[in-house]
Amino acid sequence: MTAALEGRRAVPAVVRYLPGLLLLAAVGIVGTLAQNGIRSLGHAAGTALPDIEYVLWAIVLGLVIRNTIGIPALLRPGVGTYEFWLKTGIVLLGARFVLGDLAKLGGFSLGLILIDMAVATTVILLVGKAFGLGGKLSSLLAIGTSICGVSAIIAGRGSIDADDEDSGYAIAAILALGAVALFAFPAIGHALNLTDTEFGLWAGLAVDNTAETTATGAAYSPHAQDVAVAVKSTRNALIGLVVLGYAAYWSTRGGKAVGGGLKGRAGFVWRTFPKFVLGFVAVSALATAHVFTKAEVASLGNLSKWAFLLCFAGVGLNFDLRQMARSGLRPLVVAALGLVVVAVCSLGLVLVSSQWFAF
Repeated sequence: MTAALEGRRAVPAVVRYLPGLLLLAAVGIVGTLAQNGIRSLGHAAGTALPDIEYVLWAIVLGLVIRNTIGIPALLRPGVGTYEFWLKTGIVLLGARFVLGDLAKLGGFSLGLILIDMAVATTVILLVGKAFGLGGKLSSLLAIGTSICGVSAIIAGRGSIDADDEDSGYAIAAILALGAVALFAFPAIGHALNLTDTEFGLWAGLAVDNTAETTATGAAYSPHAQDVAVAVKSTRNALIGLVVLGYAAYWSTRGGKAVGGGLKGRAGFVWRTFPKFVLGFVAVSALATAHVFTKAEVASLGNLSKWAFLLCFAGVGLNFDLRQMARSGLRPLVVAALGLVVVAVCSLGLVLVSSQWFAF
């Protein structure tokens, strides 16, 4: 009797997400069909039409839907799951990495990440001060630019006791710039003839949000996506330490302090740490131990692609241009200048490093 009652309660919860999930799948599939259709049309006509990846089609289609007809309340729960599919896709992607290669790539990129973080923090704080932004808003922009976008801003908001308005401005600016990077980076990469690995490193170092980083890599090539995700995961792993540093700074200026001594600070780092990174490493460890057969690795790769398909559709469907407009220009300009400096700096680091290291 109790089991039957619990079953009836569980069904509506599943049904509540289903309409939105179907929309995510439909948008992603239409994006794939658009890419394949234009490619086939070019072959049939003997004309070299632009090969625009399904990633961009799905995001643009989702963006158009969101900002024209909108997302009905019935669809919002399912559409809001796109971050879950992003994390699922990243975890599954771990099957394509051997731990040794992952450690080598993560260790190599860590040095570049630390340089980028120092540059991003310095530039954002200085430019923010020049533009008259509050210290906490500048800090949130610096956290979002140097680590992992919206997730870092949300974690930073609570730790430095920033208000809703500042966090809203910072999130809007980071999301807008992520969309710009998604379209601009692949075009720049092709113009510079970057290799897949070079582009993946650049995207992983310079693009803020994990979703946009993954999509930017995928828009270039599957291998570029793999490298971008691995580098971005290394960046994400630093979120707890970076936010803790900002919390310690602002606690001396009337902000919120992280109490509890060493144990409290360690607990704070663990709470803010993105747990899906551990899943990514765990699946990589299983692949390294040959737990998966080649067929199973291929199947996990296909599941990862489906998860990313839902995620990319959700990126567009959750991008509200009106909210971007309401955030004002100053935070956007400050974040944009930071992104340009970080993009140029990280690209220079990648190009110089490629001359010294084989990757």
